[in-house]
Amino acid sequence: MTDDLEMPFPQYRCPACRTDLPLNEARMTVTCAGHEIHEGVQFEVREATPADRHDIEEICDRAWGETEVDAFDRTFDVLAAQNLIAVVDDKLVGLISLALDRGDLTIVLLSVYPEYQGSGVGAALVEAAIAQAQNKRLTTVKVATTNDDIPALYFYQRRGFVIFDVASGALVEHHGSAVPGFADIPVRDEIRLRRPVCDS
Repeated sequence: MTDDLEMPFPQYRCPACRTDLPLNEARMTVTCAGHEIHEGVQFEVREATPADRHDIEEICDRAWGETEVDAFDRTFDVLAAQNLIAVVDDKLVGLISLALDRGDLTIVLLSVYPEYQGSGVGAALVEAAIAQAQNKRLTTVKVATTNDDIPALYFYQRRGFVIFDVASGALVEHHGSAVPGFADIPVRDEIRLRRPVCDS
């Protein structure tokens, strides 16, 4: 993760007024299932090609500030990983980056541009990752997020991931202090989740 305290690009979109929000200004609201917003977006998920490199670098820069991601006590390079992308009219709108780590398929980075969140793109990318794990005969898909990222914890747990480990203080050690994250929650801990891969 970048050491900058401010993310230059919005990470989320307000469903009420459609304003794109930086991480620290986003808030969560509890709604009933009938008020979930699902936009009818037609998209395709496919394997990234060398021609997609620039677009992958751009979405990484906007989501993370760089193409290297620290998780599970190591550094992953998105550009060296297996990348699946979601496209709308040949435009990249979402990315899931995958790598093998200690026998598990690891989600290195999942990012969907704010205007396409809530339309099923993220869920489709995760399901594509599960299919990749099945094809490779792997038993587990894992992902790491941070203690502040309540939307990510919500998203992954709804899709069958369970918390199996917490690296307390890992982000404080990385940054030198607890930096502000989602809704200004101090970023301190790495939350590790996994989901078993079952053949359907």
